[in-house]
Amino acid sequence: MSRYRPPSPPKSAYITYEGAQALLAELKYLWKEKRPAVTETVREAAAQGDRSENAEYIYGKKQLREIDRRVRYLEKRLDVCTVVDRLPADKTRVFFGAWVTLEDEEGELRTHRIVGPDELDHDPAYISIDSPVAKALLKKQEDDEVAIRLAAGEKVYIIDTIEYRQV
Repeated sequence: MSRYRPPSPPKSAYITYEGAQALLAELKYLWKEKRPAVTETVREAAAQGDRSENAEYIYGKKQLREIDRRVRYLEKRLDVCTVVDRLPADKTRVFFGAWVTLEDEEGELRTHRIVGPDELDHDPAYISIDSPVAKALLKKQEDDEVAIRLAAGEKVYIIDTIEYRQV
């Protein structure tokens, strides 16, 4: 049995201005605040003597590896991302960064914002531009019907409103 895993499909390289600022803030926090604090803890634990059975030292080194891994990821990701900070010329269609309100067959409204894949944890209403829902919505207009295939079957929505909010 092999441990090989095929590489995941590449993520879209788009990010909203707010998302880029959040990733930069996380990077700054990890590098300027958290890493120095953990480094100090590891230094103090190392000064206590035997490192092989020192749980604080072992856990601190593991934390440093995780912080460094995340810092490397954020630096690389921010280098390849394109920050979309302008509104589209045609605001009647759904594009990246749009707030879209959908109405289902029962008349219930759901609002989503189409964002980059790195921004999904900031708000539960955010959906990735790579998701099937966002792909179905792109370039549609208000009052268009959108059929989205879900695990429970296909569901039809009508686009109620499209908004673009300036930061």
